[in-house]
Amino acid sequence: MEFGRRQFRFASLAGAILLGGTASCLRAADGAEPAGDSRFQTAVQPFLQAYCLDCHGAASQEAKLDLSGYSSPADVAAAFRIWQRVLERLEAEEMPPDDAPRRPTEAERSDAVKWLRALRDDEARRHAGDPGDVPVRRLSNFELDCTIRDLTGIDLRPLSEFPVDPANEAGFDNSGESLATSPAWLKKYLAAARQVADHLVLKPTGIDFAPHPVVTDTDRDKYCVARIVDFYRRHAVDYAEYFLAAWRFSRRETLGRSTASLDDFAAEAGLSPKYAAAVWSVLTDSQEEAGPLAELRSLWRQLPEEAGGVDDARLGCRRMSDFVIETRKRFVPTVDRLRVKGISDGSQPLVLWRNRQLAAGRMLSAKEDGTAARFCRIFPDVFFIAERPPYFESNGGTKGRLLTAGFHLMQGYFRDDGPLCELVLGDDERSQLDALWEELNFITGVPARQYKDFIFFERAEPPRFAMGSEFDFARSEDKAAASAAKIERLRAAYLAKARQIGASDQAVEAIEVYFTSMAADIRWVEEARLAAEPSHLAALARFAERAYRRPLLRAERDELLAFYHELRGEEGPDHDSAMRDCVTSVLVSPCFCYRLDLGDFGREAAPDVTTASTTAGENGQAPAFRARPLSDYDLASRVSYFLWSSMPDEELLAHAAAGDLHQPDVLLAQSRRMLRDERVRGLATQFAGSFFDFRRFDEHNSVDRERFPAFTSDLRQAMYEEPLRFFVHLARENGSLLDLLYGDYTFANQVLARHYGIPWPAGEADGWLRFDAVGRWGRGGLLPMAVFLTKNSPGLRTSPVKRGYWVVSRLLGERIPAPPPSVPELPKDEAALGELTLPQLLARHRELKNCAVCHDRFDSVGLVFEGYGPIGERRDRDLSGHPVTEAAVFRDGSQGSGIDGLRDYVRRRRQDDFVDNFCRKLVVYALGRGLLPSDELLVENMRTRLVADDYRFGSLVETIVSSPQFLTRRASAE
Repeated sequence: MEFGRRQFRFASLAGAILLGGTASCLRAADGAEPAGDSRFQTAVQPFLQAYCLDCHGAASQEAKLDLSGYSSPADVAAAFRIWQRVLERLEAEEMPPDDAPRRPTEAERSDAVKWLRALRDDEARRHAGDPGDVPVRRLSNFELDCTIRDLTGIDLRPLSEFPVDPANEAGFDNSGESLATSPAWLKKYLAAARQVADHLVLKPTGIDFAPHPVVTDTDRDKYCVARIVDFYRRHAVDYAEYFLAAWRFSRRETLGRSTASLDDFAAEAGLSPKYAAAVWSVLTDSQEEAGPLAELRSLWRQLPEEAGGVDDARLGCRRMSDFVIETRKRFVPTVDRLRVKGISDGSQPLVLWRNRQLAAGRMLSAKEDGTAARFCRIFPDVFFIAERPPYFESNGGTKGRLLTAGFHLMQGYFRDDGPLCELVLGDDERSQLDALWEELNFITGVPARQYKDFIFFERAEPPRFAMGSEFDFARSEDKAAASAAKIERLRAAYLAKARQIGASDQAVEAIEVYFTSMAADIRWVEEARLAAEPSHLAALARFAERAYRRPLLRAERDELLAFYHELRGEEGPDHDSAMRDCVTSVLVSPCFCYRLDLGDFGREAAPDVTTASTTAGENGQAPAFRARPLSDYDLASRVSYFLWSSMPDEELLAHAAAGDLHQPDVLLAQSRRMLRDERVRGLATQFAGSFFDFRRFDEHNSVDRERFPAFTSDLRQAMYEEPLRFFVHLARENGSLLDLLYGDYTFANQVLARHYGIPWPAGEADGWLRFDAVGRWGRGGLLPMAVFLTKNSPGLRTSPVKRGYWVVSRLLGERIPAPPPSVPELPKDEAALGELTLPQLLARHRELKNCAVCHDRFDSVGLVFEGYGPIGERRDRDLSGHPVTEAAVFRDGSQGSGIDGLRDYVRRRRQDDFVDNFCRKLVVYALGRGLLPSDELLVENMRTRLVADDYRFGSLVETIVSSPQFLTRRASAE
């Protein structure tokens, strides 16, 4: 019954998502006719009839283009994306084609082009700043993964295996034009949301998320134990480092740091100031003239006097450390096992007694030697026990299960870190460690589990101490076995039998301590968990608020809590399960997984404003559109999903709460901060990865690895990473946009540097480094990156066609139609070309008139890359053994060779095309919709400011986020 109610709840939320997916903002009521109706009738329509409709009319519709239905300027303006392409083809004199039966005169073509340009400019002026019709949309799979990462603090990527989201016309998957919410997607997403909820951790105060599911006892143990062990390892003590810090402090005068304190030197080395002071004290006072401390001081005095002898000092400090470690072993107290005939040596009370004795002796000397006592106190036998073997396997070592108490066939943990707490940790650090151990009991419920293991062990393992009739009530499978009454009853029976068989007073005391402490620990967990439930519900509401990226409405908060209490009804799930279901409900809410931009949170709703140069009364036309400023919370989401592909962070939301994010200086300061943040990698992945077409290269499998064994998975990953790091650097450092074309630097790790022939710096560990002046190895900027050269090769040869097409279409923004189906294929294997080279075969291909129309536009560009093989490796011969040539004749008739020749051509003739294309693509991506004529002034402003700002990338972002298109949304019709 309860499962059915939960399913109904999720189904209702699913329905809301599907409804939200089909909703869109209301369109502006604009019935105005553009100017130029008479010219359209006299110049454009006859042109269409004479030269276009034979191929692009209702009957033929070549390239799926039908121009027959446009009977007025308003029709053309309403579909100007289509007509923009027509304009581009007419301007390039590519249409009508050369073989058309009739071709227009220059005057006819000019009239049509002028009219379309005038219409475009008129529309741009009338609608300048129009935010456009931006449909409500769900977050893309990538955005959801990034948002869940920042919401939970864990990079779970639950949607990474989802089918690829479709892209819009510009190639981006972050717009309502392409994103849809199908029942199949919704079913997968619900499963993904539940997967995220399985990582939920309930703490003594509040909630958290683990890097792995925590729905079983083993999962919860793993989470808590790992956190404690990580803490221990971060605070592990290396005596040599403390001795070296003391030596540096003693030489502070010659180091030129006379005012530096011992705490300063300790902090610089990442050491505990508290323990550094203790070590300094035993090294520099003279209380003992014999014993281990005297020997240690003798070694200390042998360290070099001069501050420049750091290497010798380091070796000397290591010798001192070895002396301490070896000497300390002679003073470790031994603790015999506590045995009772008739009780297993592995019984929990007896094992825990010995653990306590061992822990108490960590800083004590086994010998009654006054000179050793201080030595043993400052240098304990261990600072903490992170591992302990099972009791019956122990040979005096410390290796085994993490934090275990050492029981045989039983679960339980024992804390043994007294020296670390007393000697090393400060008050705050000790509080952190105490909290971690408290969380271990709270989250895992291990005291009750340990106690039930004790019952089972005592009944099942020889000598089966608890098998008498007086113990029949004690069963590990009994849900009430850990109740206060039954613990007390078992305590009495256990002690009575222990005394009866002659247990020593020490053993009886150990048994009494065991039952008392276990009962207290079990009761604490029960009471703490019950007391924590209100804090969990409060944290759930805060989680929902962060997930929705705005304050919760009272009704939303009440609904969420009502859902929790409904789940916890009679025979409902426990608190943990109900909380996971509530987290799932938040994640499947449209308020989380949709970009709504419809709320008025943060400040009073601003009135609708007209944002167009033509207003009512100026020339009799109605206002072009009406817009409303985004609320500060909606603006926070818009800028964060633009720059991070993720949710706003606390600072951004704080400005939204203060109501000042819409202020220009605040918004620009935030955008600059966000560009410097590492999360700008989201922009690199989703924008640059889609724009430059390498986004899923890490899954690229078209390379024949037998022929190209150098193409390993590690190299493929490094190829994919290079442009990401280049773009992130550009954004974070506010670099020049032109570095993408001309930059003489790149980023590489060892495997990519080896592939490029770039020497790796001696002594430098593997990782990602920036390399400058890489032109000598044929690298620098995007053009010669192996990711693009490999992706645009068929696998067994290069492809000047694909490589040139990538440059011309992706970077320079040319629209090139798809090839006809009858195009002959080139040989798939470069080694099988015979006597002809690939450039020669392409030259023959261009002799076909129908092919030359397109190939003349990009073949020459692709030929300059022939010095790079199928996986982007430098080469001087192709796979058939022919010498390669990188020479090409570009469209303007100029000649060039290799990457440098292409860069020179682009700088002279095509740089503005690249800049314009980049600006347009960034606007499309930022606004989440296709370009409108109203965006022309914005693009022009971006280009103008780029030039004035030395092409700095940040100027593009600032121009966009300051634009009316970014700051407003279409207002609803009244």
